[in-house]
Amino acid sequence: MATLTEPPAIASRSGSTRWRSVGYWLATVAVVAELGLGGSWDIARIPSVRDLVTHLGYPSYFLVLLGSWKVLGAAALLVPRRALLKEWAYAGAFFTYTGAIVSHLTTGYALGEVPVLAVLTALTAMSWALRPPSRRTPRRTPTAPLAAAVPDTPGLAHTIPVIGHGAAGTATPRKKR
Repeated sequence: MATLTEPPAIASRSGSTRWRSVGYWLATVAVVAELGLGGSWDIARIPSVRDLVTHLGYPSYFLVLLGSWKVLGAAALLVPRRALLKEWAYAGAFFTYTGAIVSHLTTGYALGEVPVLAVLTALTAMSWALRPPSRRTPRRTPTAPLAAAVPDTPGLAHTIPVIGHGAAGTATPRKKR
């Protein structure tokens, strides 16, 4: 008879964490591969990519700009830590793919690429949503403005008593002018 050494909640949580990690890495590798390879093709201005971009109405020099940002975005998604840089890379990838979808739909050119772009958009969102805590930006708690923290103060016209300053930790308010 087999015995379970962990409570079921902990056992299922670790299984869920493993699948979350697998899903994150599968989605991330796919997005990074497309950004890296696609960016390299853009920078090299290979004929098929150049023709596609020209038919969509963009100038060919746009490929070098877009390709450079794609390659940098791929690198940013792989480098450890640097959570804020990753947020920008995810945003750039999302805007690239959704912008390409809109470009294809509005021009009616190469509509067969729209499903591929939709999958890449979904993989980008999946990678972002499943990323581990070490790759997330820290959450900040909102702080109240100083005037709102001091009741009955229409602004900063009053001196705010601070413990540790003045005689025996007391402060005397200044007179209004």
